[in-house]
Amino acid sequence: MRKLLVVLALLPACRPALDVSDLLAAGPMLGYSTHREVFIWVQTRRPARVQIRYWPEEKPGFARTTRPVPTAVEEDLIAHLRAWNLEPGVRYKYRVLINGAQAELPYPTRFQTEPLWQWRRDPPEFSVAIGSCTYINDPPFDRPGEPYGGGYEIFGNILRQLPDLMLWLGDNVYLREVDWSSPGQMAYRYAHTRRTPEMQPLLANVHNYAVWDDHDYGPNNSDRSFALKGASLEVFQRYWGNPSYGLPELAGTFGHFSWGDADFFLLDDRTHRHPSSAPEAQGKAMWGLAQTDWLIDALTASRATFKIVANGSQILNPFPGAENSIRFPAERQRLLDALLERGIEGVVLLSGDRHFTELQKLERPGAYPLYEYTSSPLTSGVSAPRGEEASNPQRVEGTLLKERNFGILTLSGPADERVLTLKAFNSAGELRWEHRISAGELGVSRQDAKSAK
Repeated sequence: MRKLLVVLALLPACRPALDVSDLLAAGPMLGYSTHREVFIWVQTRRPARVQIRYWPEEKPGFARTTRPVPTAVEEDLIAHLRAWNLEPGVRYKYRVLINGAQAELPYPTRFQTEPLWQWRRDPPEFSVAIGSCTYINDPPFDRPGEPYGGGYEIFGNILRQLPDLMLWLGDNVYLREVDWSSPGQMAYRYAHTRRTPEMQPLLANVHNYAVWDDHDYGPNNSDRSFALKGASLEVFQRYWGNPSYGLPELAGTFGHFSWGDADFFLLDDRTHRHPSSAPEAQGKAMWGLAQTDWLIDALTASRATFKIVANGSQILNPFPGAENSIRFPAERQRLLDALLERGIEGVVLLSGDRHFTELQKLERPGAYPLYEYTSSPLTSGVSAPRGEEASNPQRVEGTLLKERNFGILTLSGPADERVLTLKAFNSAGELRWEHRISAGELGVSRQDAKSAK
C-alpha cells in the first residue's frame, strides 16, 4: 500500500492533456444583442469545436449550452455562436468551451439582453461607448520611427465606465501596404488587432457594433474603385457581429439596430463612394443613391426618441480639406433636405476618422439643430484641425480634444423628458467635457415620447 502511495505521489496531477485556454486566440467578443438572442465571436489557434455555456446571473443552476461550432482554417478559425431563447432584460454569465472543456480566463464574462420595456414602463437608462482609429503596432510592417500606436490602457478605462454597448466608428484596424493587396493579409491584420491583450475584457463584456472607414476597408482614402472591396467586406463580416450587412440587392456594411428608445443607423461610407477628388456632379456620392434612399426611409419609419446615425467620415463639417461629406454636396444636401421635408426628429450624428474629437452643432432655420459627435483617436496618432477649420464656427466651445480619447453616450430620464448626455474621456479615463441634449431640443415633443412608450 505504501509503495502504491509513493507511485501516485510521483504522478502528475490529474488534469486535461492540454489546457484548452491555450487554444483560444482571441475573444470571446460579444456582438449584437436582441431581446432573446445574443451573438458571441471566438477565434481559436487551430481547428476546434467551440461552444458557449451560459446562465442567468441570479440562477446559476439554469445553465444551457450552444450547439458546437467547428472552426476551420478557411474561415480564419472563427466561430460565430448564438445563444437563443433568452429572457429579455436579463444579465447572463457565460463561459467558452473548446473541445468540450472550459477555457479559463483571468476576467469575468457576461452578456445581457435588451429590456422589453415598450407598453410597460419608461425606457431604460443605458450607455454606449464610442471611438475610432485603433492602431496596434506591428513593427515589421509599420513605418520607421516612433511607434504610431499606443495608450492601449484605454480599453480597460472604457470598460470601467460600464457601457452596455460599444460602437466602433471606423479605422478599427489599420491595413498596411503589405495587407490590402491580399484577402489573407487583410485577415491577418484584423486578427492581429483583435488579439490585443488589453482589449479582451472589453470585448467579452460589452456588446460591440462597428462601421468601417478607409483603413479597415483598403488603402488610405480608398473608394468604390478598390478592386478587393468584395473580399474586404467578407473579412469585415467575419470579424464583427453586427445583426445585418447591407440589403439583399445592395452590398455593404450598413445596417440598423435598436436599444431602448434609440435606433442606430450604421452607414457604409466606402463601398459605393466616388473618389473625393472626382469632379462634382449630380451623381457624386459618399453613400450612393440606394443607401441614401434606405437611410432616409429608415429614419422616416423610426419612432425612436433618438435616431443615431454613425458614419466613418464626418457629415456636418463645412470645410472640404478632409474626407467629409461636404465634398459630396448634392448627396449631403439631399439628406439634410429630407430631414426637413419629412419632419424627421431626434437625429444625432456620430463619426470618427479625424484623429481629434469635437462636437459640432449645425443651426437650421425653422428646425432643430443637428449635432455631430466626432470621436477620434483611440490608440492611433493624434492630429488637429488646421487653417480655417481650426476655428470651425460649428464646433461647440470647449469640445475640441487633441489627445487619445473615447466617448460615452448615456440615455436617461422618463419617456417624456429623455436626455442624451455626451461625454469625452482621455485614455486614462479622465473626463474632458460633457454636453447634455434633451429630446425636446431635437424637436421631440413630450406627446411623441409618450406615444413611443
